[in-house]
Amino acid sequence: MPRATIGDVARVAGVSKGTVSLAYSGNRPVAEETRRRIFAAAEDLRWTPSQSARALATSRTGSIGLVLNRRPDVIATDTFFSRFIAGCEAVLAEAGMGLMLHVVGDPDAEAAVYERFAAGRVDGVILLDVEQDDTRPELVRDLGLSAVVLTGEQPRTDTSSDLPVVWTDDASAIHELVDLLVHAGHERIAHVAGPLRYVHAATRRRAFEAAMSRHGLEEARIVEGDFTAASGRSAAEQLLGSAAPCPTADGTAPITLPDRPTAIVFANDVMAIAGLSYARSIGLRVPDDLSITGFDDSELSAHLSPGLTSVSTGAEARGEAAARTLLAVLTGAAPQCVEVEGNRVVRRGSLAPPSTV
Repeated sequence: MPRATIGDVARVAGVSKGTVSLAYSGNRPVAEETRRRIFAAAEDLRWTPSQSARALATSRTGSIGLVLNRRPDVIATDTFFSRFIAGCEAVLAEAGMGLMLHVVGDPDAEAAVYERFAAGRVDGVILLDVEQDDTRPELVRDLGLSAVVLTGEQPRTDTSSDLPVVWTDDASAIHELVDLLVHAGHERIAHVAGPLRYVHAATRRRAFEAAMSRHGLEEARIVEGDFTAASGRSAAEQLLGSAAPCPTADGTAPITLPDRPTAIVFANDVMAIAGLSYARSIGLRVPDDLSITGFDDSELSAHLSPGLTSVSTGAEARGEAAARTLLAVLTGAAPQCVEVEGNRVVRRGSLAPPSTV
């Protein structure tokens, strides 16, 4: 029978290899319950710490890993990422640590980075952009990497995970946006979603559909974008048409389509700003003829004309919470489910009653 390894003990105890090492070294505090689980697993497996296992406790890299499987142009234009990273760095700097960032182009490349991380390059990782049926939590567990998961919905109570989760309530913000539009008199409201493979994009879409249904508005039009400006403009064209405006005496009359939405809820600001630009290019007045809302409350949103109604997501607070939660796990704390109450609707001039109700 093969001799048990520190990885086997970590897997049975539901912790990282580093936490097993800390439990035996005593160099850093480990929660008593966690320590008991580790010792029990080691006894069951007849494992004793070797000199190399003890060395893990003193071989901290001082780095946390973050892998972004996104196109560079998306990262460059979406301010969520820079704000989130700033929040992480603020907490890690206090602990004398830093962030190791990798940008990759596909899932295989991302998995390869985690494998290199597990070879001793980082102490733990932050998992962003959680996908439907995401395989990364299982991967990092198998690799013995400590990790924290960031998501836009509360984790289901019928699933258990040994990874801590930092979450925000994206659905409530979408409900509030739809409520504002309906109360302003809108009935034909469309949604431009993000890629639905992402949990946060799917959460926002489901919330939009639920909010529309709650108001008795069942004919919602939904177009899936990819969070880029190009997809926001393309989606707006699909929803609004491409006809040229029909000028009147004062030259301000927009096109009129009987089924054209009077409001569009975009899943991020980048797509919303591109959609606003397209609407104006075909003669629609924002907000008189079309109300537009975004999500993320980027710096530019407040300086548009009109200003873009959006959702401030507290990206820095999310980054701070993710870093603090992961650091706690590295010192032996039990995994936590942490809610960050950062989402806040910011109403600006892009939302108003429709010109004809």
